[in-house]
Amino acid sequence: MIKRASVVIIGGGVIGCSIAYNLAKLGCKDVVLFEKNSLSSGATGRCGAGIRQQFGTKMNCILARESIKIFENLSQELDYDIELNQGGYLILAYTEKEVNQFKKNVALERSLDIDARFISVDEAKEIVPPLNAEGILAATFCPTDGHANPFKTNFAYAEAAQRLGVKIYTFTEVKEIGTENNKIVAVKTDKEKILTPIVVNAAGGYSGTIGKMAGVDLPVYSQRHQILVTEPLDPLFRPMLMSFSRNFYCQQTPHGSILMGCGDPNEPKGYDIGTSWQFAREIAQKMTTIVPLLKEVSMIRQWAGLYNMSPDAQPILGEHPQVEGFYMAIGFSGHGFMLAPVTSKLIAELILEGKTSLPIDKLDIGRFERGELIIEPSVV
Repeated sequence: MIKRASVVIIGGGVIGCSIAYNLAKLGCKDVVLFEKNSLSSGATGRCGAGIRQQFGTKMNCILARESIKIFENLSQELDYDIELNQGGYLILAYTEKEVNQFKKNVALERSLDIDARFISVDEAKEIVPPLNAEGILAATFCPTDGHANPFKTNFAYAEAAQRLGVKIYTFTEVKEIGTENNKIVAVKTDKEKILTPIVVNAAGGYSGTIGKMAGVDLPVYSQRHQILVTEPLDPLFRPMLMSFSRNFYCQQTPHGSILMGCGDPNEPKGYDIGTSWQFAREIAQKMTTIVPLLKEVSMIRQWAGLYNMSPDAQPILGEHPQVEGFYMAIGFSGHGFMLAPVTSKLIAELILEGKTSLPIDKLDIGRFERGELIIEPSVV
């Protein structure tokens, strides 16, 4: 292991690996990344893989739009097929409140050059023929939304970063972060100590623990989210299906399996990644109602991962004001995979150039003290 680095990144998920790549792409070659397990062993390897631009806040729409632009060329750029499928997102409205919100969302999205449409129930049925239209009032659809393979995306970033000189150490756990006069000076792992002036906290569900090592309390917490996957089927539908009021998302993978998940408003904070029969029953009941053909399909397995939640369900990006050289890309609240391409580019710019090509200052950690939370109305 090398003894010095310009930047140390903690976390081997898609956020950490993509930041490593973008730092190296901008010319910072002596970058080190530590991951306590294997790459993609955390939230990246357990996520629903969706990529959407249909949000209710300008900030999220812009970040997601720019991420999609990067995703569209990522396989070529990284020389690795990430299995991008731009089959769209079909988001269903079951309440008048949702209908009104969706009209506002689409107006915002279209003003930002996002090709989203407010559509009728009949149009939704044309896009997803096996859809049960009962109770649906309207929907929105964006054809450039979709999903990609999170494992392949992460490995693509990691391998491209390594080709540019980044050192990635898996099964290497960070134990301490050294500071002097409120400045980062070193990182100590279970194997070695490495001197560095900059640490990037990209530890996902464990980002709060990394913050404590640097001497700061970060306003994030972890929460379990579960997913179920079925046996592979012939193609049923291309878009990601989603509802906020019915609390579900569902997509068909390139392999043919149907992947589905939902949040639990009563899920306690913590690090539990076990699974429950209650979840399996709930999501099966929901999805067999929405797509009745699924009643005859066998469940293969289920798993869980951690959302790293912030107080306003928006990421916390940038340098911590109390510790010079301590950068954060945390608190993505379930949107880390879809926002990783643009986030990593901006964090790399901020570290190396002191400014970003898109403004992210409103996503700083200071917004919580200022009372300037960015509340996203359209989340599962």
